[in-house]
Amino acid sequence: MIDFDRLLHLQGALIWLPCTLLLYAGSSALHRRFDRAPIANPTLLTIAALTLVLACSGVPYRTYFEAVAILHYLLGTAVVALAIPLYRNARRLRGRWVCMALALVAGSLVSIFVGLSVAILAHASASTVLSLAPKSATAAVAMEISRLIGGAPAVTATLTIMTGIIGAVGGPYVLNASGIRTPEARGFAMGVASHGIATARAFSEGEVAGSFAGLAMVLNAILTALVVPPTVRLLGLV
Repeated sequence: MIDFDRLLHLQGALIWLPCTLLLYAGSSALHRRFDRAPIANPTLLTIAALTLVLACSGVPYRTYFEAVAILHYLLGTAVVALAIPLYRNARRLRGRWVCMALALVAGSLVSIFVGLSVAILAHASASTVLSLAPKSATAAVAMEISRLIGGAPAVTATLTIMTGIIGAVGGPYVLNASGIRTPEARGFAMGVASHGIATARAFSEGEVAGSFAGLAMVLNAILTALVVPPTVRLLGLV
């Protein structure tokens, strides 16, 4: 039987980086094959496939993460690159600032307070409650907020990813059912509610939707960082 753990330590990124990229490429092809249906979200399919591979091979997640750390580093670059399509569509921001500000505040506050309320009513532990509060910010920001307020960053990361996947998969169906068709509104809603994963989904609908989703993701991360710490202190959670 092949010792996958030993093999990983010998070759590291030579195995898992191409494996991850191939799985994502396959998931993206499947997504296109199903006419970009939200349920066939490539991020969801890739995570599911990687989970299966790691479980079958017995390789710990920490070992895998160390082998593909370059992807984590490039995530920051990708977020910064979102400024380029937003710049190209900057003219579309005119006359929408008030509506966008109201949507941002409403979406961010509802996410924070609904999450806190559900966790408190469910008698979750203090650490779980604090880990849940910043879940709608992008992962890097959410984990840092969680660390600062006494939550568990690993739990926050898991909840953040789940939030992103649920928003990316279910968001388009909710928006369609609500009759929301304009790309600006669709993108901004997905960016506020479900950060980076939903932003990637918004780009599959078009550059305008993706640009507004990226803007919403960044603004929501800033607002969440400003609101969550004083809120948990006010509620006596820290």
